[in-house]
Amino acid sequence: MEYNNETTLEFKSLSENESLARACVASFCAILNPTIEQLADIKTAVSEAVTNCVVHAYPNNVGNVLINVKIVDREIFITITDFGIGISDIDKAREPFFTSKPSIERSGMGFTVMESFMDGVVVHSKPNFGTEVKLIKKLEAIRCVVGG
Repeated sequence: MEYNNETTLEFKSLSENESLARACVASFCAILNPTIEQLADIKTAVSEAVTNCVVHAYPNNVGNVLINVKIVDREIFITITDFGIGISDIDKAREPFFTSKPSIERSGMGFTVMESFMDGVVVHSKPNFGTEVKLIKKLEAIRCVVGG
C-alpha cells in the first residue's frame, strides 16, 4: 500500500519549543507504526536539529523555525529550516566535537548524533540567510507472519 502525507509546523526558536517539535513529528510519523527504537531515533535527531536552531541560528534574538515532515510510502523526510545567521563552513560544522560556542559548553556532536540515528542527513546553508537540515529515515516494510 502506498501512503503519502505531509505537514508543516512553525514556531519560535525558544528552547521550550524543542519538546513540541519532537512530539509533533513523532505523532505525525506514528501512522507508519515504527518501532519504539525508530521513533526514538527520529525524536532524537529532530531534537538535535531544533536545538541547533535555538543555540546557533539566532544568537542575539528569537527567530522562526520551520519543520516540514513528508511521508512517502515508508520513507520519512523531515526538513528543519531556520532563517538565521547560517553556517559558513558546513564540513567543519559536521566534524565531531566541533562547536562554535565552546564558552557555553556545547559538545559539538549535533550533526554526528543526527547522522547516527537517521539514514541520511543533508545540510544546506547560506551565511545571513539561514540553514536547512533534511533528515531521512527509511522504515522497513511491515512483514506479516501467518501461521506458526
